[in-house]
Amino acid sequence: MASDTSAPARYDGFDRMPIAGTWRAGRAGKTATDTDPYTGETLTEIPLANAEDVDEAYARAKEAQRDWAARLPSERAEVMRRAARIMEERRDEIVDWHIRESGAAAPAAEFEYAITLRDFHEASSYPYRVEGRILPADVEGKESRVYRRPVGVVAVISPWNVPMHLSNRSVAPALALGNAVVLKPAGDTPVTGGLLLAKVYEEAGLPEGLLSVVIGSGSDIGDAIVSHPTPRVVSFTGSTPVGKGIAEKAGLKKLSLELGGNGPLVVLDDADLGYAVDAAIFGKFFHQGQVCMITNRIVVDDAVHDEFVERFVERARALKAGDPRESDTVIGPIINSGQLEGIQEKIAQSRADGAQQLLGGDPTGPIGSVLPAHVLLGDNSVTSARQEMFGPVVTIIRARDEDDALAIANDTEYGLSSAVFTEDTLRGVQFALRVEAGMTHVNDSPLNDENNTAFGGEKDSGLGRFGGEWAIEEFTTDHWVSVQHTKRKFPF
Repeated sequence: MASDTSAPARYDGFDRMPIAGTWRAGRAGKTATDTDPYTGETLTEIPLANAEDVDEAYARAKEAQRDWAARLPSERAEVMRRAARIMEERRDEIVDWHIRESGAAAPAAEFEYAITLRDFHEASSYPYRVEGRILPADVEGKESRVYRRPVGVVAVISPWNVPMHLSNRSVAPALALGNAVVLKPAGDTPVTGGLLLAKVYEEAGLPEGLLSVVIGSGSDIGDAIVSHPTPRVVSFTGSTPVGKGIAEKAGLKKLSLELGGNGPLVVLDDADLGYAVDAAIFGKFFHQGQVCMITNRIVVDDAVHDEFVERFVERARALKAGDPRESDTVIGPIINSGQLEGIQEKIAQSRADGAQQLLGGDPTGPIGSVLPAHVLLGDNSVTSARQEMFGPVVTIIRARDEDDALAIANDTEYGLSSAVFTEDTLRGVQFALRVEAGMTHVNDSPLNDENNTAFGGEKDSGLGRFGGEWAIEEFTTDHWVSVQHTKRKFPF
């Protein structure tokens, strides 16, 4: 008999959430409407969770985690491998949800699918990469061991811009290492940021109660998620002000925070300008600029400034802004009206600050949510250069020379991602090492994310690192156990 090669039935049940092993409505007595940011169409309506739901999720997570941590490494790894296979089988469904819920144009939706898939592949290796140590001891007959153990329960709070990956880059490592997770996705993307991911894990055979998804307003459950005594780690991706608030409320929990950015892309006087323009266009306008590591400022050496600006504006003007369902669209909708209004206010303030607008336009689309590419000329004092824009708006800044370019790049409270362009690789690396950031890319866009390396920022851009060995460190803890093999002599 021929095998059935038809696609699996689409997931449903996105009007409920998995809390403590059961898909059900929240108890807050409020309902949230999840809408398509381009059309305004209602995608689903979800009865929201309250603090009681959070308590129940944490209690079940704590109970389920003990058995999960005791499982063989192969069992935890196999759940990750099965999840990866399910992602591959459901690729079209997952990409479609990203386009409809987050407004991602096809390149952004496909990127997020691919990197979330890699989250599972990377995490499948983690159960075998946890290492303990045996250390020298100054007591005769003593063996000094340090075991690496799961922390227990992890709280994950994720944003709306790259929702599935920015949830799963914490969820997958935490689970693979033997922890349980309570996940709060953003209200704008509850499906891609939480419910869709939970369905994948459920189908992959993750035991009940290990992953709860609680969807609710910050006022109802935000403090409960963070200040609850059960989780030992809080992993948060989002704005710096919210991250600072979490740090104040978390108490003596371990924090893994990826916060705001103000990424500089520096073009030195010997850069390949055509290539630098290509990278800058991608690094600014990917996913409407709604990415933490996006290019916010382009700092260009005076010797090549005017030519760079001319080429960049010409390229930016040609970018199609519109329906994210159309294959040639580059710039889709801004996620919600509040975010759009905030971007427009910052543009107006930047002009008032003295910035010169070279390119722009009014919002378009069925509900007026698509903002075309905006290019401003200014310095580090204008609002669009001082603040994270999180939209398709870039400020180009003229630098006198290399040292001035470095000073401009570092003149910010943020330090997430950055880039420098030069034909001299050694010069680029030496420049990169002087940038005050967690990540600097030579001859590439600041928009880079690899699952096996140290992703994170300095200054007000966060604490800790995501990915690879760094994720293992974030979601495990050291336990010193000594064994006295002979009777020791005590001093009294």
